Amino acid sequence: MASSTWLPWQAASPPSSAPGLLVAPVTGSDAGLRRAEIKPGLREIHLCKDERGKTGLKLRTIDKGLFVQLVKANSPAALAGLRFGDQILQIDGKNCAGWNMEKAKRVLKKASPEKIVMVVRDRPFQRTVTMHKDSSGHVGFVIKRGQITSLARDSSAARNGLLTKHYICEVNGQNVIGLKDKEITEILANAGKIITLTIVPAVIYEHMIKKSRSEQASNVKNSS
Repeated sequence: MASSTWLPWQAASPPSSAPGLLVAPVTGSDAGLRRAEIKPGLREIHLCKDERGKTGLKLRTIDKGLFVQLVKANSPAALAGLRFGDQILQIDGKNCAGWNMEKAKRVLKKASPEKIVMVVRDRPFQRTVTMHKDSSGHVGFVIKRGQITSLARDSSAARNGLLTKHYICEVNGQNVIGLKDKEITEILANAGKIITLTIVPAVIYEHMIKKSRSEQASNVKNSS
């Protein structure tokens, strides 16, 4: 999908409300908003390993911090509530600051299969933006390969602070990382009148995702 092409649900017309009026709720009881919430402060989670001794978690270091790069669906990590972009501060009482990937893997491998305790900060590089579709079902932004490339002037997306050069991670709390633009578009079209997007700066996303893909390609090459 070219960045200059506006999809039907995205092509935003000027809102009927007064200029500058935010049409999306800042807070509320919307289910998507609750699922997408990035909570301040720290939280402690407990997870175990599956029958193969795996947590379903892949980590990545950025600027001396340890972050969640991948969470496999229905894995112990997913069931514990970990998400892409979460920062891992402690594992079983050990501070993770400054760890390299090898040390993180060693600690998880040696950890008890019954209980691993982590202290986590919710997705510090990510933010949520809540928008309303207008009467025609429009929001007002364009995506290309999952990245927001354009905003329509005076659209709900523009007036509620959506940013270009950011990737969409979630739609109403549903993970869309790795999906094609057509699939993301379908999810957005069926998401209801209120849409909450979880977005991450392109520089962070590409650092985490592209490294993961290059590592996978290298592993395939080395095993062939």
